[in-house]
Amino acid sequence: MAAVEKAEQGLVDQWRDILAVHARTLCELDRVLHQHGLGASDFEVLDVLATSAPADGGPSYRVQEIAERVHLSQSALSRLIGRLEKDGLVERCMCPEDRRGVRVALTPKGRALHGQVLPVQRAVLGRMLTGDSAG
Repeated sequence: MAAVEKAEQGLVDQWRDILAVHARTLCELDRVLHQHGLGASDFEVLDVLATSAPADGGPSYRVQEIAERVHLSQSALSRLIGRLEKDGLVERCMCPEDRRGVRVALTPKGRALHGQVLPVQRAVLGRMLTGDSAG
């Protein structure tokens, strides 16, 4: 095998290792979060809303801002937000600055659930991504 082919195969192997870690971690997150009525993507949306200030510094995010952070399509994110809203975890409202836009904010129930589940999610990340069995 030529040096170039060997280097390329190394990149492919590294990529496949990344995909495997991602898949295992996502499955484990879904498994543990399911006990709290959430999936990994549900938690990611709650986490973005709870832990980051939106670009404009307000208490809510535009849907497009969330989509950029959680790597979901606009339609998949809209469905997910609809489920979270139905469960009373988030609320949607029209953007005052752009009537076509929608803003999303955590409800008190959503903030409480996020706080309850945050240590669980972080422990899974610690265990799966660093090999820390204490995490």
